[in-house]
Amino acid sequence: MSDHHVPSPVLPVGRGLLYVTFAATAWGTAGAAASLLYSGSGLGPLALTFWRSAGGAALLLAVRLLGRGRRRTRAAAPVRQILVTGVGLTLFQAAYFCAVAVTGLAVATVVTLGAGPVLIALGARLTVGERLGRGGLLAVGGALVGLTVLVLGGGGASVRPVGAGFALLSAFGYACITVLTRRLGRDGGGGDPFLTSLWSFAICAVCILPFAVAEGGGLLPRPEGLAHSLWLLLYLASVPTALAYGLYFAGAAVVRAATVSVIALIEPVSAAAIAVAVLGERLAPATVVGTVILLAAVAGLGLEEARLAAA
Repeated sequence: MSDHHVPSPVLPVGRGLLYVTFAATAWGTAGAAASLLYSGSGLGPLALTFWRSAGGAALLLAVRLLGRGRRRTRAAAPVRQILVTGVGLTLFQAAYFCAVAVTGLAVATVVTLGAGPVLIALGARLTVGERLGRGGLLAVGGALVGLTVLVLGGGGASVRPVGAGFALLSAFGYACITVLTRRLGRDGGGGDPFLTSLWSFAICAVCILPFAVAEGGGLLPRPEGLAHSLWLLLYLASVPTALAYGLYFAGAAVVRAATVSVIALIEPVSAAAIAVAVLGERLAPATVVGTVILLAAVAGLGLEEARLAAA
């Protein structure tokens, strides 16, 4: 897990904000791709997670091998970051899917993404010494309100304690990844974000494989519509996985952890936009209100991050 060390320049905070924003937007498209795959391929959520992780690792490995002779390689991430990130990704995705199965998509999304910023802010305060400040607290609070209105505004959701527990476990895995990435990035020991993604996806694929096999739906997509399923799997493994997570780890290393967690809440916004534009779902008033509140909080926190970086 090591390459020849080449010191890398510090990524500007503004570019880090753009990287995290792109990653969160791309993650929102993964939901639409997954919905199409569930209905057309016969794959279950854990099997889909396996192919997403394995495909992302394979694509990053191919890019790594093709580019090795053209540029100098950067240092690999510490082994503990790779292990924590790989296990954290597995926990984050598997627990979230379990939460969806037990308590429904809406509640699972709100609890997982809503608890994330709180756990990350607490972890960053204890391990990195980052303070949110009054403006940051208002932005995080506004973002959580917007998320709740956006996802639960339609009503009809019910909370089941076991499902909420899975969602909190998923948020814990996500928080561990984000705080560790920020801590190592601040200390200059984060390593190559794309190499970190490669190894983390490989670990995730290995960890999730036994559960995907035991899921019961089969590990291979059904023959009917196979070409369409393969194209969707290729997209899922490339844009919202290999590219998005590589950019996310790069941005999370230079942007405050709490800011990263709030920007990541753009994911349900992009998912809602795709559901309306591509899948033909109706745009509810609560979706509009929640989106406006959430994006305003994200914009405010982004401006605060840029101001602190300039200072």
